[in-house]
Amino acid sequence: MAFITVTSPHATQPGNQTGAFMRQVLYATVPGLAALTWLFGYGTLINLIWAVVVALASEALVLKMRGRDLRFYLADYSAVVTAVLLALALPPTSPWWLTLIGVAFSIIVAKQLYGGLGMNPFNPAMVGYVLLLISFPVAMTRWIAPGDAPTLMQSWQAFLGTTQVDAFTGATPLDTFRTWAGDAEQLASQAILNGALAGQGWDGVNGAFLLGGLYLLVRKIITWHIPVGGLAGLALTALPFWLYDPVRYASPLFHLFSGAAMLGAFFIATDPVSAATSRLGRLIYCVLIGVLLWVIRSHGGYPDALAFAVLLMNRSA
Repeated sequence: MAFITVTSPHATQPGNQTGAFMRQVLYATVPGLAALTWLFGYGTLINLIWAVVVALASEALVLKMRGRDLRFYLADYSAVVTAVLLALALPPTSPWWLTLIGVAFSIIVAKQLYGGLGMNPFNPAMVGYVLLLISFPVAMTRWIAPGDAPTLMQSWQAFLGTTQVDAFTGATPLDTFRTWAGDAEQLASQAILNGALAGQGWDGVNGAFLLGGLYLLVRKIITWHIPVGGLAGLALTALPFWLYDPVRYASPLFHLFSGAAMLGAFFIATDPVSAATSRLGRLIYCVLIGVLLWVIRSHGGYPDALAFAVLLMNRSA
């Protein structure tokens, strides 16, 4: 019996290759990176550069061991995107070894051990993030107070681990609200909660990632189903509880513009490999991510739980 061999219907138009799509994602992260650097110092930028170096080295090492063509696979920029997304989620005071562990685990274990791009069932960046959060919870909660950013030299020293970072670290709005939920007087006295939408500094960061997400939508790199579904799931779950008890539960706007909500909705949950593929499936998938995010934020053990929500739904997608 003769078998007919045909090629897959790969798109060949300029801009449709994997590398071109990944570069567009990188371009879209620039507003968020700029906001993080402006508000929290140079730590995020330093760690991002280091994360990219670690990701490319880890990817090259495994590809070499597997006998794969380095130039071809490194040119798809998928390792760079994983590194950038993980670095953007890490505290700006993260030392070099924390980024090294997270990125190397993301690339080697969560991506390459499953077969490489297109084979991984879980979002590699979020796998690395969860590993760090569970293993090093103190280092993963050392966020800088907005407006009190360290200098470039202080950021570099924090990266090298040669300075005490506790002097300029503080709680995030999500941490603060979770700590004082139910106490109206204490909530009113917390300066970091007095932001335009969701706490000082963080509404600007999420607004910047929203801008980048809109760029991805305009460029048709992603569709609207996952970000709209995720944000709607989060907001609509938060709304009735906030109306019932606004002191115990945060408002929908607070949830949408604090933590990693916009980064997650537009850049993390939209991963084409680990997300749902059909239009209805994408809506259900990300609505449930939004619901899980609110549940864990409000009643779980972590103030922000985007990584857990995404990984739980990756397994179900």
